[in-house]
Formats: sequence, C-alpha cells, structure tokens
Amino acid sequence: ERMMYELGVINKMGFTDYFLIVADFVNYAKKNGIMVGPGRGSAAGSIVAYALRITDIDPIKWGLLFERFLNPERVSMPDIDIDFCDENRQLVIDYVTEKYGHDKVAQIVTFGTLKAKQAVRDVARALRIELSEADRIAKMIPFELNMTLTKALDANPKLRQEYETSDSVRRLIDIAMQVEGMPRQSSTHAAGIVISRTPISDYVPLCVNNKDGGTVAQYTMNILESMGYLKMDFLGLRTLSVLRDARELIKADTGADVDLDHLPFDDREVFDMISSGETDGVFQLESEGMRSLMTKLRPENLGDIMVGISLFRPGPMAKIPDYIAGKNDPSSVVYQHPILEKILKDTYGCMVYQEQVMEIVRDMAGYSLGRSDLVRRAMAKKKQSVMEQERRIFVYGSEDVDGAVKRGVPEKIANEIFDQMMDFAQYAFNKSHACAYAVVAYQTAYLKCHYEIEFMTALMNSFIGNSDKLLAYIAYLTRRKIKILPPDINRSQAKFSVENGSVRFGLSALKQVGDSVYDVIEERKHGDFTDFEDFINRCGKWINKGFAEALVLSGCFDFTGVARSRMAAGYDLISKNAAARRKREMSGQISFFDMTPEAERTDRMVLPDIPEYDKKIKLSLEKEITGLYLSGHPLDQYMDILGSRAYAIADILLSESDQEKASYYEDRDVNIVGVLTSFKQRTTKARQLMANGTIEDMSGSIGIIFFPKVFQQYDGKLQLDTVVRLTGRVTIQEGKSPEIIVSRILPYFTDGRPQYTKLFLKFENEDIGLASRIRSILEKYPGSAEVQLFITETKKRYRLPTKGVNITAPLLDELKACLGDECVAPR
Repeated sequence: ERMMYELGVINKMGFTDYFLIVADFVNYAKKNGIMVGPGRGSAAGSIVAYALRITDIDPIKWGLLFERFLNPERVSMPDIDIDFCDENRQLVIDYVTEKYGHDKVAQIVTFGTLKAKQAVRDVARALRIELSEADRIAKMIPFELNMTLTKALDANPKLRQEYETSDSVRRLIDIAMQVEGMPRQSSTHAAGIVISRTPISDYVPLCVNNKDGGTVAQYTMNILESMGYLKMDFLGLRTLSVLRDARELIKADTGADVDLDHLPFDDREVFDMISSGETDGVFQLESEGMRSLMTKLRPENLGDIMVGISLFRPGPMAKIPDYIAGKNDPSSVVYQHPILEKILKDTYGCMVYQEQVMEIVRDMAGYSLGRSDLVRRAMAKKKQSVMEQERRIFVYGSEDVDGAVKRGVPEKIANEIFDQMMDFAQYAFNKSHACAYAVVAYQTAYLKCHYEIEFMTALMNSFIGNSDKLLAYIAYLTRRKIKILPPDINRSQAKFSVENGSVRFGLSALKQVGDSVYDVIEERKHGDFTDFEDFINRCGKWINKGFAEALVLSGCFDFTGVARSRMAAGYDLISKNAAARRKREMSGQISFFDMTPEAERTDRMVLPDIPEYDKKIKLSLEKEITGLYLSGHPLDQYMDILGSRAYAIADILLSESDQEKASYYEDRDVNIVGVLTSFKQRTTKARQLMANGTIEDMSGSIGIIFFPKVFQQYDGKLQLDTVVRLTGRVTIQEGKSPEIIVSRILPYFTDGRPQYTKLFLKFENEDIGLASRIRSILEKYPGSAEVQLFITETKKRYRLPTKGVNITAPLLDELKACLGDECVAPR
C-alpha cells in the first residue's frame, strides 16, 4: 500500500526520471565496488528509494515518513543526497559526465559570505586598526550559529558598552554591519552537480575549476533549481573509505568477510563500548560532548543512537536530561494528552524529530501529512502571520481540517502543545537522516569493537598527512597497549598495516616520499634489503636524496644497527657509486664484483665514522619527517608528573562544527605543558614585532600567538624543541582550528627539575595518622614550593605549616603511593 502510494505521488509530480537517474549512478557505484552510504537526509523515508537500492534503510521498520521527503502539497524538487567514499566519488561523477555528456554536466559555484567576526576583522584591516584590538572586539561576538553583529550587541553588554562609548569601535562595527553577509570569495560546491537535457552553456555562464579542470556553473544552487535544472549532491564521506579499507584488512588478517549491510543491531558488546565513552574513530560519536552524552544515555539499541545524534545540537541539548530521566524511569513520563503517548513514547515524551511534529499535527488536528509538513516548515522559519492562522486551524479546524478541539482535545492543552511545537520545530532533526547516520555510526562501532586493530589502521590511513589526527589515534592505541611499530624498509607497506597484533607505520606517511614508494615495495619482491647501501644500489634510479634521508631519519634502517647520522652522511658517496655501476651495466662493462650476489660482495662502501645524533636532535629530525615522535618523545622522562596538568591539547582541538565544545573552550584560560615545535616572528602594520608558533604534547599540537606586548618579554629567550609551560587564552576564528593567545611561557625544566611553586594534596577525610605520614615524607624533600591540602569530606582547604618542599619525581612517587595518583597535583 505504501509502495503504490509513493509511486502515485512520484509519477503525478513528474519525478520518475529523477529517481531512475539516481538509481542508475548509485547502482553503478555499488556494482563497481564504490562504497555508498545507507542513506542521507529525508530520502531515506522513501520505500521506492529503498526498493531501487538508492538507500539501504527500511522506512517501514524504522517508522520514517515519505511526506517529509516528497508530497504533492509541496511542489519542489525532491532532494536525494548520496554519500560515496571520498576516494572514489569522482569516478561516479565521471560516469555521469560520460553518460549524459561533458557539455550537460557541471559542478556548481558557491559564495562564501562575511560572517560577523570575519566582517569585523576584515574592516579593521582596511581601517588599519591594530590586530590585537580587532581580535579583542571580534572575541566579544558570541560563538553561536547564525550570529550577527546586531544580535551580538544585544547578547553581550560589554560589546554594547564599547559600541556606545568608543567612536573607533562604533565606526568599525557600523561599517562591518554594512558588509556583513556580502560575498567574500567564490568556490566550488562541495557536492552539487547539475545535469541538463541541453548544453548548460545555452542558459548558464560557466567557468573552469582551477583545481581539477572541471566545468563550474556560475549560478548558485537555488538559482539553478528555480530555472528547472536538475541538481544532485554527490558527497564524499571519509568514513565509507575507512569501512571499505577496514573490511579488506580484516579479511586479509583474519579471513573474516564482514557483511556491513546485514549486521545485527542488538550486539551488547558494541553498545557497552559506546556507553563506556571509548568512541575514538566512531562516526558521529567521537567528540568529547558526544562521549559524555553516550556515557549518560547508555544506548541499548539503534534508536538511542539516533536520539543522541539528533539531540546533541544547540537547542535540543536542553532536552537531554528529560530524555535520560525518562529512559531510566519510563513510568515518570507524563503526556499532556493520550494522542502524544503513541507518537512520543519511543523518545520518552520528548519531541526529537521533525516527523514527530508532523504526526502530532496529523493525529491531533486531522491535517494531511503533506500539509503537516508545510506547517512544520513554517514553524521552523517562525513566520508569525502564518503561524497565527495555523494555530486557529490546529485548535478549531477549517473546511478540510477537523481541529484538535473537535477531536476531543481541550482548547488550553491544544494551545500549549502548539506553543511547544513552535518552540521546538526550528531545532527538530530529520529522523530519516538520523536513522541513516546512526547505521553508519553503528557500523564503525561494530568494527572497532570486534576488529579494533584493523579498524584503527584503516582510520589512520584515511588521515595520512594529518599529523594531529594521527598523533591522537596513536595516543589512543598506546593507551590500549597496542604497539605502533616504527617504519621499516622491509616490513612497512605503503600505508599503515596490521602486523602480528600491532600497527606498522606506512612509508607513504613519511614526508618527501612520493609515488616511488610503490616501486620500492615492488623491488622488495626480489628479496629484503640487507642494508642502506643495498637499498641504494637496487632503488637508486627511482629515488632522490630527500627520499633516502626521509627513510633513514624516520628509522627505516635501524634494524641494521648503523647510526642514522652515518647513513645520512654517506648517501652522496653511495649514490654516486651506484649510479656509476648502473652506467657500466648499461654499457656492458660488468666487473667481477658486479656479478657477485649483493650479500657476498666485498667492495661495500665504508660509511663516514661519525657519532650518532644526540637524542634531542634525533627525535627532532624524526618528527620533521614523520610528523610524529616515534622512537620516543621529549616528554617521556617527565610523564610521572605531567599527568596532573590541567589540559591536554587534544581536549582543546575540535572540528569547526562542534559548537558545544567550541563554546566551552572559547576565551577560556588554559595551562599547557609541551614542546615548542615552531616559532616565527612577524611585523604588524604598526611596525611592532609579534610571533606565531606551535606547541605539542603527547596528544596533539596547537597554534600559539604572541601579541607584541607579550612577545617583547620572550623575544630571544625561547628555543625550538624545548619543553615549555604555557598559559594563555583559547581563541577560535571561523573556519580555523583553535589557537592559544599566549600570556606567559617559560622553560618547564631547569637541570631536569620541574619548576613548580605549589603542591596540592587531597584527603578523603581528616585522617591524623595519614597526615603524619605525609608530613614525614614532605620533610625529606625541603624546598620552596608551598603545600596545600584539600579535605573532600568537609570541603576545607589548609596550607601546611612546612618550610616548603622541593617537588621531584621521588617525592611525587612516595605521595602517590600513599594517596593515589589523582590526589597529588603539582602546579
């Protein structure tokens, strides 16, 4: 019945060709091994799309509505967005281009507009206002979705005061308001493709995409749709590439062929893992906020994951406590009317999905589902005049709508429910989309739970070139006691690989190593390389000095026992000798030694007799090549005390879309202990010196900024690759990763000792005997650091009457043995 209804609507609205075109290129992808997502957006609510294999989500099983996707009362083009694995997305676009014609297929232009903060910064630059002053004003603009300068003046009294008391700030903001919302730059739409019956150039101006040479329509997506053009979204989803690669690694390593399309959605181990917060790499559930939510929500089925994805956004987040309370005690949920219980029972009385709003309007007032979707859209856009009219129809009815009162709902309750829907509609989530993405989240969680090493290896391969992500995942594997094996010329593959329960570093992850790595791996089929000279003799024709040095300095030849410094210094001589040998072979002048097997040759080069790099330089060079510290870390020797620092860099790093995390960290003061890995000074327009740099700890790296006043204090006093302690304020600019504005930075260690001035100890209660033991320990380490004590039971703080202590590793070890690691915190 549902199928026939949908087919009738599709045919009546003239969208038959649309469905067939999408089904054609989706099934082309599936037949050619290109990963396709189970669905995206409201199209997952169509059983026709499911039958055509456009989507893989059964809308009947999950209660998804077709009318949210397409209905005859909303005459607009249906929108079927498709996720493809990001590495092969272009192959599908190429297929469509070849099938319909190069002159009939084009990408779509998009224009980036000036948001509030960017408008302030750009105008300040034009007015030659100090960078620090512009940053100060921009930081007063709240970090929220759809924020404008007008809203910011109302939301932040400090900004309003600056605007009303400072002529320069008023001028800056007034001009910024005039340019706010204007186009700033053009680019190519990330996914949009337009397909035309006739050559696109007949009606649309075109340009060339400089990146790939493709054709780009210079009208925006909305204009093209209003002209009647067919627009489709071919989205690249990295996670699909990870799932594909993980399956291949699992099959190669264990022989198991995991069928991702038919996983059981009741695996207790998978839900236990998600509930524990161990969701590194799990699609949609990886951020700190989502981890926290999952540990509270403790999902037991796919529906709980759907709810988590839907609620974890500004607005709906306020409903999270109500949902968790209802889930823990369903009997506590109170429904304003019995009609609501049927619709909201699965979400414990909370409105979560757009489809629920549609069902309430339908069941309570007698709307058709098509018209109920129009009401939902109007609510979301808060069209006041339309809403007052719809309120009367919802409560009292009309010619074609019964109205809630006629259906037995008290007038007061009907109005209250309408108010709730209006408040919620602008935040409500598309259930079809939530369902499809919950499936992808479950698929990644399933592989991580049952095939952790293979999954994490595939995940790391998707981030080759992103050292921050690799560092975070390597830190996770280390915590899980899964070894990361260093690069090895005879063991490493091009990408990260699984080796005896460990992860082997991939050669293509090294800097200065290009596609020649595949020639090297092919040559390895003729036997392992015995040493560096053997490698150069056999592969010298494909590689250059940078390639060879990258292999040496990353540790690829450490198995030979020869110092990295000697091999790096000997490359030129070995390479020259190998080139001469190849020249003799080409001319037919082969000597006796040339004919001798490589392992038996006696004319091998003698490498320069120089000492190995000291550990600091060795690690620095290794970091330069791999982006990571692999054979050690400058902080290794201090890990016994670094565990107590306030923030790890990984806690601060976030994606641009992670609004909850962004709002938490923006403008927050943080303390970081890490290695200063880069430092570069520059001159402001006012001809003052400032600097930018990078600091890294064992969880990640983050940019740091020294404004002129602070830079003056530290100019010439900071050295690269030294351990420093930094205090500063987190700043987040639109479209950029977080950075820290430095207020104080000092060398963290002097003569191997930490520069701490205070020691905080925590006791459960006022235990006199324990206090006596602690005092005797402290007296063994006299120094100048102050000792403070906190009693958990009474919430009281004490400053211990000692002359002070010298905070050393042995002292901390003794204290932790008595109190526990979490109760000892040097500062």
